[in-house]
Amino acid sequence: MMEQTRYRKVFVTGALGFVGRALSARYRELGAETRGLDVRADAEAGIVAGDVTRPEEWQEQINSCDLVIHTAAIVTNNVTREEAWRVNVLGARRVLDAAIRAEAKRFIHISSLAAMRFILDDQADETAPVMPTGNPYVDTKIASEQVTLAAHAAGEIACTIIRPADVYGPGSRPWTIIPVQMIQKGLFLLPAHGQGVFRAIYIDDLVDGVILAAEKDEGAGQIFILGGENATTCEKFFGYYYRMLGKGAPRTMSTPAAIAIAEIGRVIFTLLGRQTELGRGAMEMLSKKNTVSNAKAHRLLGWQPRTDLDEGMRRTEAWLRAQKML
Repeated sequence: MMEQTRYRKVFVTGALGFVGRALSARYRELGAETRGLDVRADAEAGIVAGDVTRPEEWQEQINSCDLVIHTAAIVTNNVTREEAWRVNVLGARRVLDAAIRAEAKRFIHISSLAAMRFILDDQADETAPVMPTGNPYVDTKIASEQVTLAAHAAGEIACTIIRPADVYGPGSRPWTIIPVQMIQKGLFLLPAHGQGVFRAIYIDDLVDGVILAAEKDEGAGQIFILGGENATTCEKFFGYYYRMLGKGAPRTMSTPAAIAIAEIGRVIFTLLGRQTELGRGAMEMLSKKNTVSNAKAHRLLGWQPRTDLDEGMRRTEAWLRAQKML
């Protein structure tokens, strides 16, 4: 774990989100001034409201920052291609433009392991060729990486791409809050008879890896997978939440059956004008069977996750109870 930072001022997009908030807090602990951008403002924390595609609204806030961490994104499978592209791809380019004008020294782009969702090789690493699939979230994450790598290759700014795996912990919307809410409503189900691989990484371990990648010269121009060191099954991972709620065991079924039910649920919620994570995309994600390799992060960054699943879930349960979500 880093004890000091080479950066004086750090700018974070998506600063009020799960990952953005955790990174900002850690950099403040390291002595840096943090500023940020989100869809709503928090003046006390130095965060302004704005649109990632319109830097003219917030360029002044990023000026004089020497590190920019771009976490802002649309994180859902149920989104139009146009809106996903506008935020995830055009937004990444516009934040890069703002960072370059501010003469920042480093740009960290938080992508996702979703860029590798349909790679079937076990222990896949950063050299695996990615494949657009028609899923707007997957495809725009791939495209946002291309935008970032192009800026680095052109010498515009030193860039690093982080592909987090399944990040959970206090405040995690996709892997803590939403599953707990869906389990409470009886809407949660698992494909692949619950045997899909879940590459859980606790938020503190992700933050450690991102900071090492930003602070070390070896991180420039690189893509890093930061995944759970010990993959588990979806049945085991989500089983923790079932036990917290006193609900028994997860409901599991075959992948085709799960996709059919999830798609029906998505259509119903869409017709009712309500947001949902049900659908084919979620079931495909939870049925994957391959693991990924953290070897590059170990080798170049010296990164090692420190929080095992039992401890991470203990902390998560304490937070859920404090939030009165259990």
